[in-house]
This record gives sequence, C-alpha cells and structure tokens, in this order.
Amino acid sequence: MLDKPQIVQTTAQITAAIHLTVPREDIQNVMGPAIGELMAAVQAQGISPIGPLLSYHLKRPCEVFDFEISVPVSKPVTAVGRVKPGQLPAAKVARTVYRGPYEGLGEAWGEFMGWIATQGLPERDDLWECYLKGPESGDDPAKWETELNRPLKG
Repeated sequence: MLDKPQIVQTTAQITAAIHLTVPREDIQNVMGPAIGELMAAVQAQGISPIGPLLSYHLKRPCEVFDFEISVPVSKPVTAVGRVKPGQLPAAKVARTVYRGPYEGLGEAWGEFMGWIATQGLPERDDLWECYLKGPESGDDPAKWETELNRPLKG
C-alpha cells in the first residue's frame, strides 16, 4: 500500500489554484467541478501544467477541509473566477507514495502519520497530495498512485 517513506527537500513551485473550504462529506462533490474549472482556466490562458494535479491542505484535514486544488505551472496565471495564482512552498517533507483507490487515502495517511510519529519528526500544520496516476491512467484503482507529503519543522 505505501512505499518506504523518505525525507526530501522540495523547492517552491508556482501553481494555479482554487481555494476551497468544505465539510469532509462534501469533498467528493466539489473536487471534480473544481478540477474542471481549474484546468479550463489554465488552458484558456495558454499555460500548460508542468506537474501532476495536487491538493494542498493549509492545515491537517478534520471535519472541514481547508485546501487548494492546484496544478504546477510554468508561469503565473491571471486570476479568473475562483482560479488564482498560488505557490506550493519549499519544504523539508516526509514523503511516501500510496498505491490504491482514493477511498483508501484516509487509512494511508493514518499509516504514514504513524510512521512520522514513531520517527519523532516535528510536523507542520500543512500537507499535500500529488495525484501521480488516477482514473485517467486506467480503470484499475489498484494501480493509481498518490504521493503524500508532510512538511516538517526546522
């Protein structure tokens, strides 16, 4: 289910983003439309994504998700509707890859967070997921890949 976690240093990445604050139970209803809106705005500006779609949570999800659905881009987008220029910050992160359907992400995060705790790593409040392979890459959810990133303090 999870690859062996690693500690890596990331660099800042400019993004096109839509900020969402939604109850946990509504997440599946808002993700699809937000992704469509985001990708249409980027394409309309002649900008190509330079990495996978991601969700950047400003704080650890609880009953309410406060996050940005975003995509890395080569140059800043012009704000249009809910789409705004954004940035994924540079950070030292604990990282792993979860292989499986999106419904298993909660359990995967729990396992990953357990590993971080046993290592005694000091976590920040934010985190992000990069959707490396998903429904667009095939019908078998067992082959989907989601990169989990938890920034560390210090």
